Amino acid sequence: MGDNLLGLAKALRKRQTDAENLLWRHLRAKQLEGVKFRRQAPLGNYIVDFDSFERKIIIEIDGGHHALQEEKDLAREEWLKTQGFKIFRFWNNQVLKELDGVIEVIRENI
Repeated sequence: MGDNLLGLAKALRKRQTDAENLLWRHLRAKQLEGVKFRRQAPLGNYIVDFDSFERKIIIEIDGGHHALQEEKDLAREEWLKTQGFKIFRFWNNQVLKELDGVIEVIRENI
């Protein structure tokens, strides 16, 4: 894991989106089913929004720019799956408007 990736992850933590901040308030400090989640975590050559390394779960919160980079996201997702991770993607507006449903999906898959 390079210093550049660690620096980028740290910078991303400081400028999270409103949706990421909202979800993080429910994931941090093992609040959800006692599972430890990290935010803006480096994995391989990628940085994921949230992960539980122990449970092999990744949660991605996507904004509109992801619609323009589907091929890049697909390659990233395929690599993460080869590492044994299960990936859940939610749109920013889902988290902001349907937080209970998002948390329930995560809870059911822990």
